[in-house]
Amino acid sequence: MGYGYTPAMPNTARLADDVLSALSSRRQIPPLTSTVGLDVAQAYRVSRAVTARRVAHGEVVVGRKIGFTNRTIWDEYGVHKPIYGPVYDSTLREVEGMIGGVSLAALVEPRIEPEIVLGLSSAPEAGMDAAALMDCIGWVAHGFEIVQSLFPGWVFKVEDCIAAFGLHGALLLGPRRLLADHERADWLVRLADFSVHLSRDGLDVDVGHASNVLDGPVHALRHLVETLAADADASPLRAGEMITTGTVTRAFPVLPGERWTTRLVGLDLPGMDVTFA
Repeated sequence: MGYGYTPAMPNTARLADDVLSALSSRRQIPPLTSTVGLDVAQAYRVSRAVTARRVAHGEVVVGRKIGFTNRTIWDEYGVHKPIYGPVYDSTLREVEGMIGGVSLAALVEPRIEPEIVLGLSSAPEAGMDAAALMDCIGWVAHGFEIVQSLFPGWVFKVEDCIAAFGLHGALLLGPRRLLADHERADWLVRLADFSVHLSRDGLDVDVGHASNVLDGPVHALRHLVETLAADADASPLRAGEMITTGTVTRAFPVLPGERWTTRLVGLDLPGMDVTFA
C-alpha cells in the first residue's frame, strides 16, 4: 500500500484570507494547489469570498476581466482555458489626461497586457449571437491590464489563478469610443480583424491579432456570458459594467522607468502611451 500525498480539502474562508493577506503585504506565497485539493468550482468560491471581503472594505466592482483568452499563451503558462475575475474602482485608472507615471509599487511580479475593453449599455444574455451581443455594447476602448502573480515565478495552476483575483492588478483605460447604432455592424467586423503592435522604450516587442482572443473580443464576451450562465452562483453581467477581454499579445514583465506604447491597426482607437514608476 502506497503513502502518496493527499491534499487537504479547501477551506474557502481561510484561502480567501490568505490571498488577501499576501496582496496587502505584497508577499508571494506557494500555489494554493500545492497544499489543498482545489478544483475550478472551489476556486471560484474562493474568488467570490475575496470579492465579498474587498467590497465590505469599500471597493466597488465595476466590471470583469477575462484572462487566458489568448490561446497562443496557454502552453507558456500551463493554463488551457479562459478564466474571469472582478475589476474594482480601486484598480481602474483612466489614462486620458493622466499626469505622471503609473506606480507599480503595490503589485507583485507585474506583467503588461494590451487589451480591448467593452462597456455594456445593456445586459447580455446567454444564447445571443455576436450581432446581438454587439447591440449590448455602448463603448469600446483600448487599455493595458497589469496582471500580477502572488505565486513566485508565475508558476501555478488554473485554480490558483482564479482564486487569486484572476491575476488582476490594475486596468489602465484609454479613451472610450462611444458607438452609434449605425456603426455596430462595422465594429463587429473590425473587432474580429485588427492588430496591436506593442513596444517598450521605443522598441517593438510583439504584434498580436484579434483572432488570438478567442477569435475576437466579442467572442470572448460571449464565452464569459455563457460561462456565467452555467454557474448558478455567478453574478450575470449588468448594464454599466466594463469587460476587459484578454491580452492580444503575449504578456511581458514591466518595470519602473519603462515606457510602453501600442499602435492599433484596423480599429478607430488611439494607442496607449504609459510610463511606469
